[in-house]
Amino acid sequence: MEPVYKRILLKVSGEALAGEQGYGIDPEVLVRLAEEVKDVTALGTQVAIVIGGGNIFRGIAASVGGMERATADYMGMLATVINALALQDAIEKTGIPTRVLSAIEMRAVAEPYIRRRAMRHLEKSRVVIFAAGTGNPFFTTDTAAALRAVEIGAEVILKATKVDGVYSADPKKDKGAQRLPRLSYIEVLNRGLQIMDATAISLCMDNKLPIVIFDFTRRGNIKRIVLGEAVGSVVTGDNPPLRG
Repeated sequence: MEPVYKRILLKVSGEALAGEQGYGIDPEVLVRLAEEVKDVTALGTQVAIVIGGGNIFRGIAASVGGMERATADYMGMLATVINALALQDAIEKTGIPTRVLSAIEMRAVAEPYIRRRAMRHLEKSRVVIFAAGTGNPFFTTDTAAALRAVEIGAEVILKATKVDGVYSADPKKDKGAQRLPRLSYIEVLNRGLQIMDATAISLCMDNKLPIVIFDFTRRGNIKRIVLGEAVGSVVTGDNPPLRG
């Protein structure tokens, strides 16, 4: 089967890397993610990844505790670099060449982020991992994912979560919650659905970049999406009626 996407950006939270242990990096999750990335690159699809850092340090939580927000955010960015290096190691062990590009310069461990260099790596079938968010405080890694996806010309953002899409209410609390297979950007913003932050959603809306929210814990979902299967929930510029 031919992939429907030639270039994707995968957004993985730091919490996803922690797996069931809830903190740090679970080696089993790293290995599984690396294998799934390899399966997608085997289709000929170019893969870029933005990784969070919440499994190590959460800037917003630290700022609530009294730390200066800018300082806390920079510490969170450094946490994403740790995750990026771990993911790079796991992916390269599958035989796929990988590059970490950091928005905060640290040449000993990563290349500085340069848009044209990132695109050149992708064209050479290297997996590109974007670290350190946008390089600026007060922006989340969701916003970094939207920004990098637009910059490199990705055709879709795949947002990895622990649920199989977007629901009208919290399915853990409301048994009547309905899964919404397709939503518009405006619907997400108006209903306050916590898919990505408002800045990220607005950036995707302005650039007509679709977002697929899917269950990261189910093996093979990334490949299914790339091959065009209906997985999770899709946020696009279409304007379906409000539901739920």
